[in-house]
Amino acid sequence: MIRQALILAAGMGTRIREGGSDIPKPLHTVLGIPLLKRTIWSLANAGITRFGVVVGYRAELIREAIESDPDYAARGLQIELIENPEYEKSNGVSVLAARGHFDGPFVLTMADHVFDDGVAECAAFASMEVADLHLCVDYRIDDIYDMDDATKVATVDGPYINTISKQLTQFDCVDCGVFAVSLALLDELDEVLQSKGDCSLSEGVARLATKRRARVVDIGSCFWQDVDTQSARERAERILEAADVAPSLRAAPASRTKPPEFV
Repeated sequence: MIRQALILAAGMGTRIREGGSDIPKPLHTVLGIPLLKRTIWSLANAGITRFGVVVGYRAELIREAIESDPDYAARGLQIELIENPEYEKSNGVSVLAARGHFDGPFVLTMADHVFDDGVAECAAFASMEVADLHLCVDYRIDDIYDMDDATKVATVDGPYINTISKQLTQFDCVDCGVFAVSLALLDELDEVLQSKGDCSLSEGVARLATKRRARVVDIGSCFWQDVDTQSARERAERILEAADVAPSLRAAPASRTKPPEFV
């Protein structure tokens, strides 16, 4: 299984910072727990022990939050902050900032996504022998919150990604923002960056898809929520309170020896 992860936490997060707040999005809380910490906890519960966190906007606040929190060391987690000075560009540039920090496959996600431990497990146990990228997706189209902003995915021949874009009108599932990727993704993103001066993660996924090296993983009944706005944050809190599916804050990650099974 995959034991390392990259978390993108560099963006300005303007939509959630209503009222002029300068607190970076990863430090906004859901049920009192910062988004970044929730992400790290869910990944740790899936067996991830080494983390790279890409920072940019108000990086000093994120660094202080991590270094002053004893919980990470208590759980034996290794966390490295990776600077992205071009954080105002697309998220693919933040992914590329991790080049040289990983020597093999890693789980990739964003600090503004809340998700069950089971979603993290889907990525951590993905087989990197059959693809260079596995994207966790939700087939429950009718239940997607804020579909206009969701990244849509159309699959072909079973698990293979055909197209991915927020603008798709024909699609069968939605991107949950959690991936298992090989270093081949960085090569694809770098080619896009060299040609146009910017690159999005979706562009890298699309390039791997044309080579039949990008697949989807169904998250089944697991919960996830993209927390881009205050209303999305409030919705996530209501669901977590009602369903009691918040990531555990136990002292050590659960032991995982096999991938989850969904009904």
